[in-house]
Amino acid sequence: MLMLPPVTDMLLPTTYTAALWLAVFSMICWGSWANTLKMAGKWRFELFYYDYSFGVLITALIAALTAGSYGDLNLLDFIDLTAKTRLALAVLAGVIFNLANILLVAAITVAGLAVAFPVGIGLTLVIGVIWNYLLVRQGNPALLFGGAALVVLAIVVDAVAHTLRAREQAAQDKKKKKGSGAKGILLSVFAGVLMGTFYPLAVKSMTEPNAAQPYLACLMFAIGVFFSSMIFNVIFMNLPVEGPPLSLVDYFRGTRTQHLLGIAGGIIWCLGTLFNFIIGAPDSEAKLGPAVSYALGQGATMISAFWGVFIWKEFSGSSSKVKTMLAIMFILFLAGLTMVSLAPLH
Repeated sequence: MLMLPPVTDMLLPTTYTAALWLAVFSMICWGSWANTLKMAGKWRFELFYYDYSFGVLITALIAALTAGSYGDLNLLDFIDLTAKTRLALAVLAGVIFNLANILLVAAITVAGLAVAFPVGIGLTLVIGVIWNYLLVRQGNPALLFGGAALVVLAIVVDAVAHTLRAREQAAQDKKKKKGSGAKGILLSVFAGVLMGTFYPLAVKSMTEPNAAQPYLACLMFAIGVFFSSMIFNVIFMNLPVEGPPLSLVDYFRGTRTQHLLGIAGGIIWCLGTLFNFIIGAPDSEAKLGPAVSYALGQGATMISAFWGVFIWKEFSGSSSKVKTMLAIMFILFLAGLTMVSLAPLH
């Protein structure tokens, strides 16, 4: 009779240092994947997302069939041995994340990386840290929640900076659509609130009894992402947040480069998610804990803000007041993440 081995028998980090490096890798992936959308040029995010979701699924499947299978146990064995409720939780987490991520991508289209990520993912960090800590109480609560409070301040500062920038641009360009700044922030807020709920469900799927091992949880999560995209994308194509409605025919008008960029974006994001699931597994020997691993992964906000401000020049031409507020936002966010990263050691 096959028995489900403990999660620590798998290819998982066993020390805090190793787990911290994986958290950094996760953070870089989560903060960088959206560059593929920017690189795709005028390719609409709704069309980009079909390729993105395929990239997520294929990456999770390959990982589950290779590193996620060991000894005499293969992927089908793990599916058979895992409680079906745990598999369902992982799929549900993928569906919820997917709706949140589509809203986030829409916010990137409207407001840019430097706004969508700090507001949306910042809210996600706060909600996720609190919920994950209540599920698995690992890490110093004072450092965790103190860091989360600094992140909230960073979100407020970033939102104000974006609002001021939008007003400055509107004054310089009378053709600019009124309300685009508010729309971008609102989309980011909705995305952040939804995204803050998916990770605790993913953690629950990796919690006993008969928990899903991290590689299988990631695959079930990716399945939820891929198939829900077929539904959510149709809605956003017919009711776009910006631009005219689209049809499926428009997808086939994309260039090979645009399709490959979408797949690359999904691969990059899924790798970050897989490593975050690995270090966030409740039974991991590294003892980082899901609340801390998730919060560290949300350092992606600083990575994406860096891309948006310094590479894509999303705030070029802004006043010194706006640039000062951006600097304050970076400082607050980094201070908050530092407190969160120290939480497991105290």
